[in-house]
Amino acid sequence: MNWNILLFQVFPYVALTLAVIVTFQRMRAKPFSVSSLSSQLLERKKLFFGSIPFHWGILVVLAGHLVALVIPQGLLLWNAVPIRLYLLEITGLALAIWALGGLLILLYRRLSEKRVRVVTTSMDVVVLLLLGVSLITGILTAVQYRYGSYWFPAVFTPYVWSILTLRPRPELLADLPGVIQFHVFNFWLLLAVFPFTRLIHIITLPLGYLWRPWQIVIWQRRTRSAMPPVPPQPLPPLQGERGTHGSD
Repeated sequence: MNWNILLFQVFPYVALTLAVIVTFQRMRAKPFSVSSLSSQLLERKKLFFGSIPFHWGILVVLAGHLVALVIPQGLLLWNAVPIRLYLLEITGLALAIWALGGLLILLYRRLSEKRVRVVTTSMDVVVLLLLGVSLITGILTAVQYRYGSYWFPAVFTPYVWSILTLRPRPELLADLPGVIQFHVFNFWLLLAVFPFTRLIHIITLPLGYLWRPWQIVIWQRRTRSAMPPVPPQPLPPLQGERGTHGSD
């Protein structure tokens, strides 16, 4: 069995199929489950110190990967000047370490806080571990095989586009070191479990707010003087008192 074809050609299509079909089915059948299910009310301090570095760090790192996929020539032009290459590599490494620190805090919070642990599922822990593996292998790649932003467009950009255009070229990854191959496989594994976890909330960005009309809110408060007078109400008759129209 050719493990290179199985892991980097067959499995990517399995992951993509699961990501698309299960996400669509979950949004159609259980739309209210597509949320992050925040546990902020249960614990805030660790959440703040973990969520901020993790989210900002991972988002910027992913944005860098996206730039390498969409405009690889632009990235190569930027790296043509050595100081800019060094600056990009150091910044990416620092952000990945920052994100890993935040992720470890979030994982510790999930396992140590009793109230948070009650609402924590096994998939919550699995997805945090997979994200941790992705960050650790990415950091090891950046340290052991430097200048990844320089060779990424020559290796991973054509590989990813070959998968998306249904002309897979797994041979591009055949000779890469094991830690890099594991980093790539872990990405496809994350994509496969994505629709089964709370990670799915990232596709619920309220993009409609960008083009919808402004919402106009009008307060309707009336002062006491502007309120209409309340007409006096007749008092009920006392017990045992005869009515005004009663007979003797």
